[in-house]
Amino acid sequence: MGLFSRRNKEEPSPGERGSTDAAATVALPEGGRPVSSPLGTAERSRIAHGLEALRARAVDVDDLAALGAAYDRAFEAARSGVGETPADVVEQFGIAIGEYLARHSHRDWAVVTDVFGTDLGLVDARSDTVIVPHNLVSARWMRGETGWIPGVVGHLVSLRPRA
Repeated sequence: MGLFSRRNKEEPSPGERGSTDAAATVALPEGGRPVSSPLGTAERSRIAHGLEALRARAVDVDDLAALGAAYDRAFEAARSGVGETPADVVEQFGIAIGEYLARHSHRDWAVVTDVFGTDLGLVDARSDTVIVPHNLVSARWMRGETGWIPGVVGHLVSLRPRA
């Protein structure tokens, strides 16, 4: 789904592999609106792995300013070729932003399928909004943006704060 897909292009899609993950069998309703399904074991493991990698970096996912500064450092390092790959940075900070939203806004992790594919996302049962944090990160990566996390993520929280 994201610009930096973790799936190998030659690898079959989850549906082609015969996966039992919830996302493999989700079809888009008429009109192409996004569909969400509960997290499976693979998605929970992906989130846990991302959070562990962030802890290893000493990134506090509950502190937007620290999260933004850590992303900016990782972005610059990866762009200069001394840090992790762009895909690793997008994965880790997509997880970080998603977890921040899950903890601080009225949204929950889910598997989201839309016209672009299937990925981790956040949904709000009371509204039709879907947020795919990896897309937030990858789009800004492609534009070379830094310094955006506190403002963008803070705004998303303000739209549906956790009560």
